[in-house]
Amino acid sequence: MSPPPSDIVRRNKTRILLAFAAVYFIWGSTYLFIKYAIDSIPPFMMGASRFLVAGVLLYAIARWRGAPRPDARDWRSAAITGILMLGVGNGAVIWAELTVPSGVVALIVSTVPIWIVLMDWLRPRGVRPRMTVFLGLALGLVGMVILIGPRAIIGEGHVDEVGALVLLIGSLGWALGTVLVRGSRRTGAPLVFSALQMLSAAGAMLVASLVFRESASFSLANVTLKSALSFVYLVIGGSIIGYTAYVYLLGQVSAAKASTYAYVNPIIAVVLGWAFASEPIGLRTLVAAGVILAGVAIITTTHSRGGEGPATGGGEHPLPHAPVRAQRPAA
Repeated sequence: MSPPPSDIVRRNKTRILLAFAAVYFIWGSTYLFIKYAIDSIPPFMMGASRFLVAGVLLYAIARWRGAPRPDARDWRSAAITGILMLGVGNGAVIWAELTVPSGVVALIVSTVPIWIVLMDWLRPRGVRPRMTVFLGLALGLVGMVILIGPRAIIGEGHVDEVGALVLLIGSLGWALGTVLVRGSRRTGAPLVFSALQMLSAAGAMLVASLVFRESASFSLANVTLKSALSFVYLVIGGSIIGYTAYVYLLGQVSAAKASTYAYVNPIIAVVLGWAFASEPIGLRTLVAAGVILAGVAIITTTHSRGGEGPATGGGEHPLPHAPVRAQRPAA
C-alpha cells in the first residue's frame, strides 16, 4: 500500500529543507575548515589529496547509480574546466587562506558573478547585460574596493594584498571555466563530469605542490587531529554531500531559490571565522559585505528572470553543469 499524498509531500519538504541546510551551512563552513586543514597540511597537497579522494568516491557513486562511462570529449572538457575552476579557483582559495581571513576570502570569492557576466559579455557574440545588471556590477566592484582598498576609505581593517590578488586570479579562472563549460558538449552524467573535474584539479594541484616543494616541509606525523578531521569533512561534507544536495535542489525548486546559497555562504563564513577562528568583523567588513552581496543579488535575480545566468563560486565551488532551469552556479 502506497503512502498517502500528504506523507509524500511532507517527506519531500523535509528532504528539501535538509538539502538547503546542507548547501547553506556545509558550503558556508568549508572556508573555516580549509583554514583548519592547511594548518598542518601544505595547501596544494591538501587540495590535491582532497579532490583525488572526492573525485574517486563521486565517480564510484555515479557509476554505481548507473551513469555511463565518460568519453574522450567529456574528459577533455572536464580537464580544461576542472583545472580552471577547481585547480585555479579553489586552489587560490586554499592558498590565500594562509594570509587572508576565511570570512574575507568568502566575500572576495562571492564576486565571481561579476567576472562571469563581464566575460560572457566580452566573448565573441557575447550577451550584453541588462541595465539592472550594470547596477549590480557597480555595487560589487565598489564593495571590493571597500574591502581591499586603502585604509583611508574606511579607517580600519587590512587585507593582505598578495592574498587578495591571488583570489582575484582564482575568481577569474573560475569565471572563465564557467563560460567555457557552458559552451561545451557533454555526453555523460553531471556527477561523472564533476568527478572528472575533481580528478583533473587534483592533478593540477599535485603539480603545484611539486613546484613549490611542499613535500620538503611536510611530515605526516605532524598533521594535527583538527587538520585531519577537517580534511575528511571537506571531502565528505563539502565535495560529496554538499554537491549532491545542490543537484537534488535543482530538480526540486527553481534555480533562483537554489542559488540563494550565494548570499548565505559568505555570511556563514564570516560568522564562523569570527566565532571559531577569532577573525575580526570590523565596520569595513560589514559595509563591504552588504554592498557586495547586494550587487550579487541584483545580478543573479535579474539573470534568473531572463534565462540562464552566472554561476557563483565559493570555498566549496558548485560545478556549473548540473541540470538547471533558469540560473545556475559550490562544490
